[in-house]
Formats: sequence, C-alpha cells, structure tokens
Amino acid sequence: MSASGTSLQLPRKKGMWMGGWAPFGYQVKDRKLVVNAEDAATVRSIFKRFLVVKSATLLAHELRQKNVRNRYGQAIDKGVLYKLLKNRTYIGDAVHKGVAYPGEHDPIIDRKLWDRVHAIMQESPRKRGASSRAQTPALLKGLIFDAAGAAMSPTHTRRKGRLYRYYISQRLIKASEPTGAPSMRVPAGEIEEIVIGQFRRMVSSPEVIAATWKQLRGTTSKLTENKVRAALVGFDEVWAELFPAEQQRITSLLVDRVVVFPTKVDVHLVIAGFTTLVTEMKGLAADQGKAA
Repeated sequence: MSASGTSLQLPRKKGMWMGGWAPFGYQVKDRKLVVNAEDAATVRSIFKRFLVVKSATLLAHELRQKNVRNRYGQAIDKGVLYKLLKNRTYIGDAVHKGVAYPGEHDPIIDRKLWDRVHAIMQESPRKRGASSRAQTPALLKGLIFDAAGAAMSPTHTRRKGRLYRYYISQRLIKASEPTGAPSMRVPAGEIEEIVIGQFRRMVSSPEVIAATWKQLRGTTSKLTENKVRAALVGFDEVWAELFPAEQQRITSLLVDRVVVFPTKVDVHLVIAGFTTLVTEMKGLAADQGKAA
C-alpha cells in the first residue's frame, strides 16, 4: 500500500447505496438507486402540498382519503409521512451515522423545496396555527353576541405597526350605546382562546362522548362506541395542527353561539356537530364499512 497518507473511506461515505428497502420514489438497479418517474412525481406532490397544508395530520388525512400508497402498498399515515419528509435521500444525500454525504443517486426534491418544507416543520404546530390565524382573524364571525343579543363583528386596528383584533357590538357601531358600555368590544385573541379552550376540554368529556355515541347509534353508521371515544379523545392533538380555515369550519360545526357578558362568557355547543366531526376525523368516514 502506498504511504501517500490517503485514508480509506467506507463505501457509504462515498455515497454508494448499501442495500435495504429503497425509499419511495426510487428503485434499485445494479445495486444503485434509480429514480422511478411515477413514484417520484407522487413524492414531489407530497412535498409541495405540505407547503400549502402546513400540517402532517391534515396531509396524511388527505392522502388516506385518496388512498395514496407507496410502492410496497403501505398507506402513508402521519408516521410514514414524517419519515418521508425528513429523508435526505430525496435531495441526493447518503446518510451514514447521522452525517450526510453526497450520494451517487439523482435527487427527487430540489434544495429550495426541501428548505421551505423544513422551515415549516421546525415551527411548533401551535405557533403555525397562531401565525396563520392572524391572517384569517374572524374565527367567531357570525357566532358571537353581546349580553343584549346584538351581533359582534370582527374589526382591527394598527398601532406602531402591530395588528390588534377585536369583536365589536353592532350597538356600538350604530352608536346606540355609549362607548364605555360593558361587553361592547372585546379583544379577539382572548375571546377566541376562551371559546377554543372550552370546546377542546368538552370534546373528550364523558357527557359529550355519551351524547355523540347516542346520536350515531341511531343512524346507519357502523362506527363502534370505542371508535367514537378514540376520535373525540384524539381531537385535541389534531386541533393543534389544523390550519385556520379548517379551525374556523370546525368551530362553526361545534359552536351554536357565544354570548359575552361583563363578567363571563357563555359558549353554547351543538352535539350534532360532534357527530359530524367524528365521522370526518382520521379517515373514519372512509372506514365506516370496515368498522367492527
């Protein structure tokens, strides 16, 4: 051996494919990873869709509804989806002991798309929701009323570059009450957190579970009581990842009206909304014919 000082490298460090299951989007030919055009198109569409949805939970639900599966017939659930989105093979890397090396294979995802997806994934789900909610502020539009029964409308103002959102009573807008009247104007963020907090706590309560199961039991649905309970108990985790338009839709399903008093807030829920929610969650609607 020459004493030139050149160190030997492991094949993996040179970017060679060392065997095992080929990632979705690739196939193995002559011990090398080769792009499968059809599957690679699906992988790209998943990355691009995540930029829009910004939620692994929702994207996994969409993929399940469309019956999207990898080349091994495996459904792309939330766990599989996270592994796919984090797999550096798609940007042309080979990873050995946690270190990425340039691979011999062609990438499926370009670096710009990868970086945009991972910038979103690095944010917490709650931060994503809060950030997006500022752009879609009217979560309680059409649902919120003051103590006298007048509708409260969303409004906002800007001070020193900051956005401040409110719900304001129609009585105040029409100048039929003095500006200082109680419950005429409330901070939108605070009242929304109160309402969201209440139905997130109530959704998994024994009373709501029993009432929801009672309604579903009298329909053609084949959902079991255990499936109903599991869906409602798991709702809190799902809510944290929903984008604002979906949060608004579900809020309108579950809430009949919100009444703001000077010292309290009454939230009136709709049990029928919980039955709709159960049949939508985690692909249960598609699975009703398979339920035990």
